[in-house]
Amino acid sequence: MIFIDACFKKQTPYTPVWMMRQAGRYLPEYMKVRSQAGDFLSLCKDYKKASEVSLQPVDILGVDAAIIFSDILVVPLEMGMELKFEKGEGPTFLNPIKDDRDLDALDIDKGVKNLNYVYDALKLTREQLSTDKALIGFCGSPWTIATYMIEGGGSKNYAKSKKILYQDPEFLHRILSKLTQVLKLYLEEQIKSGANAIQIFDSWASALEKDAFFKFSFKYMLEISDYIKNKYPQIPIIIFPKGISGFLDEIDGNFDVFGVDWSTPLKLAKEKLSYKYTLQGNMEPCRLYDKSSIKTGIENMLDIMQDTPYIVNLGHGILPDIPVENAKYFIRLVQESSKR
Repeated sequence: MIFIDACFKKQTPYTPVWMMRQAGRYLPEYMKVRSQAGDFLSLCKDYKKASEVSLQPVDILGVDAAIIFSDILVVPLEMGMELKFEKGEGPTFLNPIKDDRDLDALDIDKGVKNLNYVYDALKLTREQLSTDKALIGFCGSPWTIATYMIEGGGSKNYAKSKKILYQDPEFLHRILSKLTQVLKLYLEEQIKSGANAIQIFDSWASALEKDAFFKFSFKYMLEISDYIKNKYPQIPIIIFPKGISGFLDEIDGNFDVFGVDWSTPLKLAKEKLSYKYTLQGNMEPCRLYDKSSIKTGIENMLDIMQDTPYIVNLGHGILPDIPVENAKYFIRLVQESSKR
């Protein structure tokens, strides 16, 4: 698999490419399946439909890897929290974590077992996916998931989460530790079900100052990565902590690929990290609105990374109103421009 080879810094015939949120609302085919499923959570829990939308970007766009369709918040949901996705408002937990009693009520074993629909979707997708295409499993970082559990949903300033961080850091560590335990087992089950690679999304890393990032976020991602790499060394681990360009000097750990968000200069990431890790990402998602901007962006990225193993991706998820033709153009141009 070209994607897996690139993760392990092996020579590839061209630079592999996929897109975060590639199974999504910009595809009419996705919207058709979504309307059949009902709401978002129903789509996540219908393993046949989740598999179908996971495969769509491979069939329609020609990406080099599929990522399983799910959501990072199904983990606390199945541990016992009540989750709703309100139209226009995003995810909402009706019973946010406030104290040890709330935390103790969450069940690790139940959380892992109740996620069978994710494992079934992975098995079905791996069966139907071409053998030269990789299947990516994923989870959110403990810190990112914890912010939703504490805030009750998305947040602009993460005040509740950071209030706990500074006033009662031990309680936050207990939350993060419990999430870390369930995520290790969850990812292991994903690998057993057919995932060829794992990505850990730390979407809200940039909410933390430097010391807090390494103590409350990166530490736990590394614990998960160490667990997986020790048991499954053949499975590449991708770490994607968004918005930490000022901390790159101190990034070090047992993983294979570092995801570069669009706000981090690719030259800087290459200078600091490419001797240790394959880099992935960095294209500004809004460039996909315009073909000439796509072309310029690809030329810049491939020029910077021409002598180094690399995986092209966006620096965050694809937006829902991107024209499908532009997404196809992006994938095709990467593959054609980077042929060796």
